[in-house]
Amino acid sequence: MSTAQVVVLAGPSGAGKSRLAERLGFPVLRLDDFYKDGDDPSLPRISHGPNSGLVDWDHPESWHQEDALAALRELCATGLSEVPIYEIADNGRRGLRTVHLGGSDRFVAEGIFAPEVVAACREEGMLAAAYCITQHPLVTFWRRLTRDLREHRKPPMVLLLRGFALMRDQQRVVAHALRQGCRRATGDQAYAELTGQHSRAAGSP
Repeated sequence: MSTAQVVVLAGPSGAGKSRLAERLGFPVLRLDDFYKDGDDPSLPRISHGPNSGLVDWDHPESWHQEDALAALRELCATGLSEVPIYEIADNGRRGLRTVHLGGSDRFVAEGIFAPEVVAACREEGMLAAAYCITQHPLVTFWRRLTRDLREHRKPPMVLLLRGFALMRDQQRVVAHALRQGCRRATGDQAYAELTGQHSRAAGSP
């Protein structure tokens, strides 16, 4: 039986998953740290459009799902796990860090591939809740672009082209998360529910 449970935060890149995780104050497992290194020959490639030939970093096969699930299981069972540090700008892992729950009975797992772990977490009794965090596509586009430019994640033109492609793809991303068992919500809605503010407000006279 798990001693802790995970709150899974899915949603498009730039939708506010990391911001919500910070507001909640729970320990955080960054699922994007389980990306494959940029020189991994198994990385999927975009086959059409202006980004044809580039690595498809939004495809689940660009990510180590089993490694992520192993870390989730370890955190739920022991409250401690050593996980990779992935630098997007460098396309690779740059060391390790320790995630420690510090006695908390809940923690957050967030990332663009978060929907892929929901079913296993639910089946194994690890899941506290699963949300797909959404905003208007234009809001998500702008937040993602300004963040990625600020952090120098990729060359500006690559970020711009990728941003337009992701904006067009947002509806599909959200639909996939819902099929995998996530519930659609804004960051404010999920925060209110997870902190009990929604229940208190509903019960107020």
